[in-house]
Amino acid sequence: MHQPQISRPPASFAGPIRNAIGRVVDTVENEAMTGISRRAWLARMTAGGAALVLEMARLRQALAAEAVPEGVARLRGEARVGDKPAARGMAIRPGDVVTVGRRSQLVFVVGRDAFLARAGSRIELSAEGATRAVISGLRVVTGALLSVFEPGRPKRIRTATATIGIRGTGIYVEVQKMRTYACTCYGEAELVPVDEPKEAETVRTTHHDQPRYIYSKGMPRMIERAPVINHTDAELILLESLVGRKVPFNPENYP
Repeated sequence: MHQPQISRPPASFAGPIRNAIGRVVDTVENEAMTGISRRAWLARMTAGGAALVLEMARLRQALAAEAVPEGVARLRGEARVGDKPAARGMAIRPGDVVTVGRRSQLVFVVGRDAFLARAGSRIELSAEGATRAVISGLRVVTGALLSVFEPGRPKRIRTATATIGIRGTGIYVEVQKMRTYACTCYGEAELVPVDEPKEAETVRTTHHDQPRYIYSKGMPRMIERAPVINHTDAELILLESLVGRKVPFNPENYP
């Protein structure tokens, strides 16, 4: 079977693109982590946004040329890829295991998918095809992961209590004691309890409409409604920007 080719940035692009990504990530992420409202975040980004706009323009130009620099875009604290310490620009590929330390955070790109892994996370990336060049899914063993996926290619996220089938979706998954928290931020996801697959539920959302808890065996209900917790629109905007896309909603409509 023919495997899609992932375009790699030429040497002349790699440094400037990573620098632009770094500045975009620093600016957006710093604001995202302050806990301000979405409307306040947008106002603050607009007020101080001249430099950011320039960097975003450069980044979009590079992304339009398919010179997407994969790997680590941002590291706060400590993380490892396999047995090696993570560093900005380090490659992360299907088949790798990513671990994030305490009080740490890792933002990375694989193909046309982008991820933000929280402190204490262990993420196992699955590969597909003979060349193992394309990510087919992830296992979130511990911690939490915010992901945005390229439209049109199905993927699966697995935890101890859930299997989540997705296609071109933004989704936040957090492993909790005896349950998985899953917020389909936008798009479609099939939520399947590992212990009771027949109780699967399909959710279709436009903006964090149907967060769910997915439980292990023994609960009266395997899937329950949940609140929106521990992730922001600003982080989704950041991740989509790293792969040359925009979120499919207008952030100004959600103060």
